[in-house]
Amino acid sequence: HEVGAVDAIVDIMSACIGFHLLGVERFLSSPLNVGRGMVGCSHGRMPVPVAATAELLKGARIYSTDVDAELVTPTGAAIISAVCEEYGPLPEMRLERSGYGAGTKEFPDWPNAIRLMLGETEAVASRGSALSEKVTVIQANIDDMSPEVFGYLMEKALATGAVEIFYTPAQMKKDRPATQLTVLCRKEDRERLIELIFQETTTIGLRYQEVERRVLQRRVVEVQTTYGLIGIKVSYLGDKVVNFAPEYAHCKAAAERYNVPLREVMGLAAAAFERMMKTRVSVTNPGAGGFPAHE
Repeated sequence: HEVGAVDAIVDIMSACIGFHLLGVERFLSSPLNVGRGMVGCSHGRMPVPVAATAELLKGARIYSTDVDAELVTPTGAAIISAVCEEYGPLPEMRLERSGYGAGTKEFPDWPNAIRLMLGETEAVASRGSALSEKVTVIQANIDDMSPEVFGYLMEKALATGAVEIFYTPAQMKKDRPATQLTVLCRKEDRERLIELIFQETTTIGLRYQEVERRVLQRRVVEVQTTYGLIGIKVSYLGDKVVNFAPEYAHCKAAAERYNVPLREVMGLAAAAFERMMKTRVSVTNPGAGGFPAHE
């Protein structure tokens, strides 16, 4: 059970080469059945999962059944913990191919094999719909905190990984006005943001849940104006432009540089983008070869 052994290094390198050749961009896994019982190694008899496996699988979803065997080795744990973003049910995707790898140990009721399924999870978007993704929603009701802290909390939350944060007026028990804090984040950022909320606010409890949301594909394209290049955030439904807006930070910088009203800069940028659209026979997603764009 030494991950540094030669065979373990060969297994890990082979897996990495395979992932590279397949062009895998994101890894998801079902919860891991780690097995149970005892296993022998150079350190003697150890309980399943062994110490190295347990350490490597911190944060992963695991379980055990009545199979008396080691079903996840330290080598396997090292590979999956390094690449896997989420553990759960099979997501909606367009399946492209699948493959199997079998072990030498035989079990009476089920095959000793691992399956890899390769697919495209953004197949919905290719049909013209918005992208579907899972995010975690964290909420807390706060009625006894200085308003000054809310601005600071927003800055800290965005820097810690929040996808979105906003405040909603609320009415608490005993008719006290309050603020409902809502934070959207990736699952992997949830614990850091929960810790931040407890540290920086007066709340003594919060709630969270995983939800699915749909978002339009977005790009930033640049347009030339009297006050220089201004970024335009463009939203797409498939290849069709459905919304656009000048980037506030770009417009603010230009307004301050030339000492002109912010609205004037934003208006010129929007007009420049509209002219750009009219000069195109077909408006396409820049990711597909249309406007020059950057993320």
